Amino acid sequence: MTGSDNKSVLLVNAYLDGELDPANALGITQQIDTEPAITCEAERVKALQQTIRRQLTREDAPPGLRAKIESSVGGLKRERVWPTWRALAASIALTAFVSSSATWLTVGNQQQPMMIADALVSDHIRALMAPEAVDVISTDRHTVKPWFNGRITSSPRVVDLAKDDFTLIGGRIDVIAQTPVSTLVYRRAKHLISLTAMPAESRFELDKSPRTVNGYNVVRWVENGVSYWAVSDLEAKQLEDFARLFRTSKTEL
Repeated sequence: MTGSDNKSVLLVNAYLDGELDPANALGITQQIDTEPAITCEAERVKALQQTIRRQLTREDAPPGLRAKIESSVGGLKRERVWPTWRALAASIALTAFVSSSATWLTVGNQQQPMMIADALVSDHIRALMAPEAVDVISTDRHTVKPWFNGRITSSPRVVDLAKDDFTLIGGRIDVIAQTPVSTLVYRRAKHLISLTAMPAESRFELDKSPRTVNGYNVVRWVENGVSYWAVSDLEAKQLEDFARLFRTSKTEL
């Protein structure tokens, strides 16, 4: 195994442990998607992690351990570390992607369509960098739709577009303006599409919604009082095709 391969294997382990910065996390995610050896290593580590979680109970840290650690490093506090992380994120132009959308999104602002798009693109990128892009993994809409019951105020419309090469892979909860909303995730080849549904506002006009944010395409439409936002690095025309197929599909749970 070459030195580069060894480094990638180490990065896979760090990535799955949530220890990588956004730039390295994005790079190793791309390797997992494209390099069979790295894909196999990622699956092996995931399986090992799952086995450990099932068979080993988590032990609580001994009392006083935190104080001893802080003392050994000269009283270093967590809040001193945070500015360094933010500076790193800014240096790689990803601060907007790792910040919580709820900390800056203000309801009623005239900039709201753009701010919502920024937040949803941020959520989409965080999902791409995570070990799994969804909270519930399933290609079956009869499994995905009920999963949202009790987690948000209303379950989303879920349609089957597999015959059109847009395969449902699951769903997750995102948070916009401190409100949980549903996001369905579809796959087209190696591209993921995040489709978020939220209550529509009459002041949100389609022609004022952004079409691209930080290189990601955004398509938005309103249907039956629900505002849908599709985000992906898929070509704009294909993302528009997805939106059209979703709107006109009759295969719904």
